Amino acid sequence: MTCEKVRTRFAPSPTGYMHVGNLRTALYAYLVAKKDHGTFILRIEDTDQERYVEGATDIIYNTLRETGLIWDEGPDIGGPVGPYVQSERMGMFKEYALQLVEQGKAYYCFCDKDRLEEVRVLQKASGMPPKYDGHCRHLSREEIEEKLAAGIPYVIRQKMPEGGTTTFHDEIFGDIVVENDSLDDQILIKSDGMPTYNFANVVDDHLMGITHVIRGNEYLSSAPKYNLLYEAFGWDIPVYVHCPPVMKNATEKLSKRNGDASYQDLVAKGYLTPAILNYIALLGWSPKGDQEIFTLDELTREFDIAGISKSPAIFDVQKLNYVNGEYIRKLSLDAFHEKALPWIRQTVKGEVDTKKIAALLQPRCEVLCDIPEQVDFFDALPEYENELYLNKKMKTNEEVSLQSLKEILPVLEGLSDFSEESLHDALFALIERLGVKNGVVLYPLRVAVSGKKFTPGGGIELCAILGKEESIARLKKGIEKLSK
Repeated sequence: MTCEKVRTRFAPSPTGYMHVGNLRTALYAYLVAKKDHGTFILRIEDTDQERYVEGATDIIYNTLRETGLIWDEGPDIGGPVGPYVQSERMGMFKEYALQLVEQGKAYYCFCDKDRLEEVRVLQKASGMPPKYDGHCRHLSREEIEEKLAAGIPYVIRQKMPEGGTTTFHDEIFGDIVVENDSLDDQILIKSDGMPTYNFANVVDDHLMGITHVIRGNEYLSSAPKYNLLYEAFGWDIPVYVHCPPVMKNATEKLSKRNGDASYQDLVAKGYLTPAILNYIALLGWSPKGDQEIFTLDELTREFDIAGISKSPAIFDVQKLNYVNGEYIRKLSLDAFHEKALPWIRQTVKGEVDTKKIAALLQPRCEVLCDIPEQVDFFDALPEYENELYLNKKMKTNEEVSLQSLKEILPVLEGLSDFSEESLHDALFALIERLGVKNGVVLYPLRVAVSGKKFTPGGGIELCAILGKEESIARLKKGIEKLSK
């Protein structure tokens, strides 16, 4: 197959937010297509009206646009094989099912719910796996015509082979062999005339010329049924890529129902969109080299199906934080300031140079949602305990800190220029005069002006932002606290 003909699709159901596993499927489908200059298609599968969520289609569009996964054909832009919304394609599916009935590869089933439930109960009691027992499989033409004429409700079922095996190939899991007698005669057309998901999926993929089907490995068990449908119609079978699940931990799948993060949740927490996409690419896929930070263009060049693991991927928040931090540090200061400002302003309401605060944060920030707590001392000094001055690494305790603050106070009071450079020169001159390590002077200063052990910058930078009057007031308060 030539690379120009590669066609992949992302076919989500509009049932809520875009969860991480769903976005990864979209990303991999996009990368497989774009790596070979192929076509990436968006198809909305909205036939399950019970699970339909108002506004969910817009979430799909917006998420793909924000992440740069722009489709070449889809509901909003059209294309040669539309419509691209499954509910708008309903008229054709029954005709395809009837074609299989004529060929003896599907059949009418008139069993009602009571009979099916009775069969299920008996199978369960006998320890048998639940599946349709083939009751209507061998009805004569006359019996079928009679029931149809009487208006008895029916479904159309796929006629599975009664013996032997079906083998299908997956790019990740290799050849998989399934015993045919384990396959259920799945329903293709429901009693209301609507297609089942599995049937519509196969027909749509064929009619849209999909060459590579990328989806979660929860569909592995359905793949033999898909293959048998393709073979029944005499259609080409696409390349299958069944991706392992994204797990919360070793035993639990990532799930929106369990409150796990969707793409929208991650953005709301202050993760950058390119970082989210980069991290999601690495969930179950290993690049050939050591590089971990990729632009979308770089991912397109580097991505290879062979790098996808069979093992489930664990959603590692620490790794996501690391990747996000790398993207934050790549931003210009102006760009970071723009993104950080709403988070800074959650706790810093007063008149202060927020760009200077952003400059302190950028080298140390991993996730934007951490910012409010890191900078909440700028407006008002929080209450803090004197134990904060105890720092073995800096060789400080309450007594040493009190002495240092008393030495610092006249130095700061004597400065007419309270710039960072002037503060630096004056305080390092003091350190040299006292003959002590830097931390003996600078650590108590940091605690006194922030009330915190850890801050985005050191005492010098904080004083420059707070200004002379506020810095001296906080320093005096520190001296007063330590003197008690």
